[in-house]
Amino acid sequence: MASGLMNITANAMDWVSSAFDAPFAKAVLFGVPIDGHLVVEALLIVVILFQLTRKSYKPPKKPLTEKEIDELCDDWEPEPLTPEITEEMKFEPPTLESAAGPHCIVDGKDVINFASANYLGLIGNEKIIDSCVGALEKYGVGSCGPRGFYGTIDVHLDCETRIAKFIGTPDSILYSYGISTIFSVIPAFCKKGDIIIADEGVHWGVQNGLYLSRSTVVYFKHNDMKSLESTLERMTRGNKRAHKIRRYIVAEAIYQNSGQIAPLDEIVKLKEKYKFRIILDESHSFGVLGNTGRGLAEYSNVPVDKIDIITAGMGNALATDGGFCTGSMRVVDHQRLSSAGYVFSASLPPYLASAAISAVDYLEENPLILTNLRANIATLFKELSDLEGLTIASHSLSPIIFLKLNKSTGSDKSDLQLLDTIANQVLKEDSVFIVTTKRSYLDKCRLPIGLRMFVSASHSESDLLKSATALKRVAKIVLP
Repeated sequence: MASGLMNITANAMDWVSSAFDAPFAKAVLFGVPIDGHLVVEALLIVVILFQLTRKSYKPPKKPLTEKEIDELCDDWEPEPLTPEITEEMKFEPPTLESAAGPHCIVDGKDVINFASANYLGLIGNEKIIDSCVGALEKYGVGSCGPRGFYGTIDVHLDCETRIAKFIGTPDSILYSYGISTIFSVIPAFCKKGDIIIADEGVHWGVQNGLYLSRSTVVYFKHNDMKSLESTLERMTRGNKRAHKIRRYIVAEAIYQNSGQIAPLDEIVKLKEKYKFRIILDESHSFGVLGNTGRGLAEYSNVPVDKIDIITAGMGNALATDGGFCTGSMRVVDHQRLSSAGYVFSASLPPYLASAAISAVDYLEENPLILTNLRANIATLFKELSDLEGLTIASHSLSPIIFLKLNKSTGSDKSDLQLLDTIANQVLKEDSVFIVTTKRSYLDKCRLPIGLRMFVSASHSESDLLKSATALKRVAKIVLP
């Protein structure tokens, strides 16, 4: 068989040689000599073109029988709509059975409340309650319509004017829901192709706004101005399009996930150097920072008009609900047609807008409340400074006292179990209500988890001392 194959190969080679030696191999066409290999190459090209242009053969499909269809349907298992619920996902939060004041009833037990961001202690304030009752009697409960479709009530306009006057900006705009404020404002201004430089410690509401904007988002290290500057430099250097597209810096005044205060004066300098705009969330600083509670700009001695867009939720210091955005007239007017949370949501219930006006009035008329708040923060900060196994990570003027583990176990899951044990034991044995920084699977914050305590101007000194003593005792037992 081998010799036969060799004979066939030899005959084929002889045929090719004879083809190249044939008379047409030296033919002349229109005065151009045509060699034999050109003829062969031309034939190959014709064959390739024929193969590329011919229709591919597909065998006819045989339709499935009813029995085969039924068998396939029986074997098919759809993907679950939600992930499987594991034991660690099951969580029953404590239930409040009273107003979330400095003391409240949790699961039938009177506790000291450090889980509610009632910074000024205005929950239960009689003046605010009276204003709500008056608004309820006049307007009813809800507005039953968005602001642009017969949902604008005079008290909304009064509240917007009052907030703008208090902060010192030309205008402001109200939102129905606190956390939706920031994640409606960001996509209203930031679009696909824009550049956003954001702190890696921003809370989920900001993260969601960044995602919805579809902009190019780059994170800098938490509250690190060198990291911010290097990021701004990297994003603008050599980028010919940088000066033609919109560019933003997004930060929180007081970070919910760490209790740190943003250095606004340095951020403004970098903003002006690299020609960026600032979007600042003041949900935890409005009514808290500054001599009169006007926020981070007052605290940092920075003119408020240096901040392009300011947002805040009103569910913390003002003890009401909803949120606002404030800035120039153009910034506010743009949102009235372009911000999803404003355009499509039913407007803020009138009694909540009335409560916000009363809360701002009360803050302006009673500056001593800020003195009480800062004294309470300083007392608890001092008492917890030597806490065994835990370190205060927050700023000394922040009403959010954030405690993180000195030595992490290396696993967020294990760290959270330790912190949960401390929080549960302190609640059970000492009636002190504190919370851990639980995060959903949607939250991409990169900061360490910890214990979070919200200090109120209404806490008494005995509340603070008892809580510090309880935490020290339990942490010493639980932490290795």
